Amino acid sequence: MSLRGTHEVKGNYQIFRLTGLLDAFSEPTLRKVIGDYISEGPADIILVLSQIDFIDSSGLGALVQLVKKAQECGGSLQVVTNPRVTQTVKLVRLEKFLSLQDSLENAEKSLKKPKK
Repeated sequence: MSLRGTHEVKGNYQIFRLTGLLDAFSEPTLRKVIGDYISEGPADIILVLSQIDFIDSSGLGALVQLVKKAQECGGSLQVVTNPRVTQTVKLVRLEKFLSLQDSLENAEKSLKKPKK
């Protein structure tokens, strides 16, 4: 199964719900499509990866690039994970760089906090 997803603008942020495999095959398309949406705005993004079956180093690299893109555009990126994604992120010690959330509600709350 390849990567699939939906996109929704909700107020001053965007939500992407992804399912499938986030790997070397799907990474270039993911980075381009979501990167373009970040550029168009709003730049605050929630990536819902709770239905992702697999993520590899290419997928993690794409997440890092998207965080940087969101920050360059004045926004942030929240990642809603599942145990598999969280374990992979922690394995490579990216949990301090990626803003991991356990639910969409917590990701939305995190976006609404005042930025430092």
